[in-house]
Amino acid sequence: MLRISGCEPTLVKVSDNLSLRYVKLGKGAPLVLLHTIRTQLEYFRDLAPLLAEKFTVYAVDLPGHGHSPIDPVAPFDEPYMRRGIVGFLETLDLRDVTMVGESIGAVVSLTVAAEVPDRVRAVYALNTYDYETRFGDGIRRGNWFANLIIGGLQVPVFGPIGAALENRFVLGAIMGGGYADPGKLPADLLTEFDTVARRPHYKYIGRKVLQQWRSWSNARERYSDVKAPVTLIYGSKDWSRIPERERTRAALKDARMFTLPDTGHFSAVENPRGVANIILA
Repeated sequence: MLRISGCEPTLVKVSDNLSLRYVKLGKGAPLVLLHTIRTQLEYFRDLAPLLAEKFTVYAVDLPGHGHSPIDPVAPFDEPYMRRGIVGFLETLDLRDVTMVGESIGAVVSLTVAAEVPDRVRAVYALNTYDYETRFGDGIRRGNWFANLIIGGLQVPVFGPIGAALENRFVLGAIMGGGYADPGKLPADLLTEFDTVARRPHYKYIGRKVLQQWRSWSNARERYSDVKAPVTLIYGSKDWSRIPERERTRAALKDARMFTLPDTGHFSAVENPRGVANIILA
């Protein structure tokens, strides 16, 4: 199993039905890292140590992701994810927190900031996943293969079969569409994701998150309640389109926006130093 700076993960119970795995490293004010759909805290293995130079970093497995326990009857929509992370902050009594999230992790970072403004000091939202107009829209923009697979998951008959047949090659082809340079998708990280995917119910959880696509779009309605300063960071080759990025910025009062050159949707893996430079500055 991969490790972030050799740190051993910890499991914390945040409610009667939900526990979350996380690692902690560094010293300073707390910073919480939230990953993308279908990945896990090891997604931040290169970014977390850079941020640990200034912060106490908590990299968290989102509910049902990575090695966090899976509740197969949970809805896995944005409110469910948000409640889990709010519970994480409250259970560990984290305050003055900097939230950093990528993709759906960015959405949750923003809605958590709206939910518990007394605990969040700043938000860095990377490639925010709130531009959906259809099931799996962001991923389907990645390449024709991703569009074929994700589109097929909508079909009642093919969906469960497609999830069951997912393998390392299929996962790599889909995720590679989220990189400006698909060659930057680390082989060992992809192997880790593939290994975790063999957990019972795991592949179906990713599909369930995509089925709740309207909840990720509707989350924008909460952005006006965010009181903490927000920095939006997009890869120049992120799946989102320029009008969608501007729409998100307009929903957030006085938000700053940066664009990372030659970077795709998975910026924390493809360009961790570029992301860290913005946050640490």
